[in-house]
Amino acid sequence: MNIAPDNKKRISNMKQQLALVSLVVGSVAVFMSASVLAHHSFAAEFDADRPIELTGTVTEMRWSNPHGWIYIDVEDEHGDVVNWALETRAANGLIRRGWRKDDLPAGTVLKVEGWQARNGSPTASVFSITFTDGKTLFAGTSNPAVPEN
Repeated sequence: MNIAPDNKKRISNMKQQLALVSLVVGSVAVFMSASVLAHHSFAAEFDADRPIELTGTVTEMRWSNPHGWIYIDVEDEHGDVVNWALETRAANGLIRRGWRKDDLPAGTVLKVEGWQARNGSPTASVFSITFTDGKTLFAGTSNPAVPEN
């Protein structure tokens, strides 16, 4: 079968376009699967039997995905200041719960409730934060023992 030169050129262009689309789709699939595999369950990192209640001063708030992070300085029982890393839901989930980026400037004093990391580090999954004026923001939780609010 003879193919006209114009048709050969069109077929070649179509093959190139198909290869490019395949490359893009494949790349997106790899990146999406990597973030899904990197995500963890609550029980893998946090201990539902180790609830924490801390009062401290915000040093930083990171609005990120798949989790936001609040960092607070907490004075321990020896008078030493320990910087705790508090995992929250994703930034978009916090916004849907009423959080705003200007809610937690450095220096804000908070009481937080959540669950400590299994490894005993100053890391926790935070469920709620309460300001000194009594206002409470809920972060939600992936702890399966807590009904979703």
